[in-house]
Amino acid sequence: MTQLQINKQQFIWDGEPLQIISGAIHYFRIVPEYWEDRLLKLKACGFNTVETYIPWNLHEPKEGEFNFAGMADVERFIQTAGALGLHVIVRPSPYICAEWEFGGLPAWLLQYPDMRLRCLDSSYLAKVDRYYDELIPRLTTRLSTNGGPIIAMQIENEYGSYGNDQAYLAYLRDGLVRRGVDVLLFTSDGPEHGMLQGGTVPGTLATVNFGSKPEEAFHTFREYRSDDPLVCMEYWNGWFDHWLKPHHTRDAGDVADVFERMLRAGASVNFYMFHGGTNFGFYNGANFQDKYEATITSYDYDAPLSECGDETDKYRAVREKLTAYLGVNPAELPAFPAPIAKKSYGPILLNEKADLLEQLSLLAQPVQRVYPEPMEKLGQNYGFIVYSTFVSGPRTAEKLTIQDVHDRAQVFLDGVFQGVVERWDARPLQVDIPAGGAKLDIVVENMGRVNYGPKLRDHKGITEGVRLNNQFLFNWTIYPLPLEEVSHLQYTPEPDAIQKTSDNRPAFYKGVFHVEEAGDTFVKLEGWTKGVVWINGFNLGRYWDRGPQRTLYVPAPLLRSGANEIVVLELHETKRPVIELSDRPDLG
Repeated sequence: MTQLQINKQQFIWDGEPLQIISGAIHYFRIVPEYWEDRLLKLKACGFNTVETYIPWNLHEPKEGEFNFAGMADVERFIQTAGALGLHVIVRPSPYICAEWEFGGLPAWLLQYPDMRLRCLDSSYLAKVDRYYDELIPRLTTRLSTNGGPIIAMQIENEYGSYGNDQAYLAYLRDGLVRRGVDVLLFTSDGPEHGMLQGGTVPGTLATVNFGSKPEEAFHTFREYRSDDPLVCMEYWNGWFDHWLKPHHTRDAGDVADVFERMLRAGASVNFYMFHGGTNFGFYNGANFQDKYEATITSYDYDAPLSECGDETDKYRAVREKLTAYLGVNPAELPAFPAPIAKKSYGPILLNEKADLLEQLSLLAQPVQRVYPEPMEKLGQNYGFIVYSTFVSGPRTAEKLTIQDVHDRAQVFLDGVFQGVVERWDARPLQVDIPAGGAKLDIVVENMGRVNYGPKLRDHKGITEGVRLNNQFLFNWTIYPLPLEEVSHLQYTPEPDAIQKTSDNRPAFYKGVFHVEEAGDTFVKLEGWTKGVVWINGFNLGRYWDRGPQRTLYVPAPLLRSGANEIVVLELHETKRPVIELSDRPDLG
């Protein structure tokens, strides 16, 4: 039995001092076929540990239904890391942030209006306990005390940025211990007084998260913990991107310099991120400070390993500083795995089309409600939702107000596009209702729940109501569209495929391309507006011509030898229904 211990501000492992040099790699942002490749590249950089969050919403997507297969096979990821000789730090907090949808909390929690999140609320803790009864036994067999690679586990994530319920933190800690977790437990928070006061637990290791000025951060930390080892649990060496904003980058030399200063201070360091990966599907999160801002599909993070796993200047700069500090000849490190081949499959014509509003009966079971209801009240987690009603007429130049839209709505009268209402720009639309009335359709996109801060409780769809001037509209037919499956749509050939479609109606486009030798590739959507892409039924994520991201990453294991199907849900229009599979990414 081996256990990570603390003695005189230092970690002790198997009787020897240990300086943890760790990198964050999230198994849930990488196809399983590439887990070993990314972990080998971590080890080739001289690191001795890998860290990962565990997102609750991936493992319990529907209440009481658990998933630990495929990309959710966390046990296999931990086992792979251990087999490569890496230590593992696990952060299984009910809440993880991570720019992940709802901070990793399952959306179905929002079905319970009286439930209070992330505190000593009995109804919330009952859900956590049931989940932990499934999850934690899968981890305890892989603890270092049982011969496995897990050396430490987090009890909550940056809790001081959210609350100060010490009893809640103690409850989570005690719950882990009660379930057999006997490795080192810890908390992590920003190096600010309020955060360290609210997020730490007496008797439990505290760590801090920051991206620069390590001397200042550790000085503040020492005001609270004089005997704990210095640990930067999240060294923010890059940053994530929001739609409508520029792509973030950070100078490699600056990153390496801050890293070296932490090493020479004797601190243990976890790079957040070492390899970011991808927010596949509808799992991207969002932030809300002055306004709502959704995170893009790529989670490249400007990390040492790029989104597709390539070595970067930052990787080389970090490895140089680390080997110099350790006094290790770089040639003694494990070899960097051969780069994964990138392929260009050229332009692909999507010559079949299915109009979304015409396909509603195939996509959803409609429900009748007097008032518009958000997704969660209808048992829906992700995707889109359509609200339909009949409006009497004539009415001229009336203001249509969606109160409130979460997050982006397209409005149609008798099938004709009227405009867009966005959460961050929710101005009313002016509409004319003809004599005899018209059918009103509102297509709402859930662009990702807020993952951090006081706006965490983020219902999706129409959350308040719809008005014409001051008159609320009642009696709605609602179509939940989680789009978990898009194989049963009825397509028609697109005879004018080379012509621009300009009706601003959401539609699915389908095409087929052939692969002889699979390689990583990137979907380039020049001329398209906004939507979602599937390859062989796998949801790659969202695109938007307003950037910054211009391509979507397709890992080679998603491709088949022979025929491959691509489906694009375009919400507005495309100049020409042709996509390109390029061998180069473009993150803006």
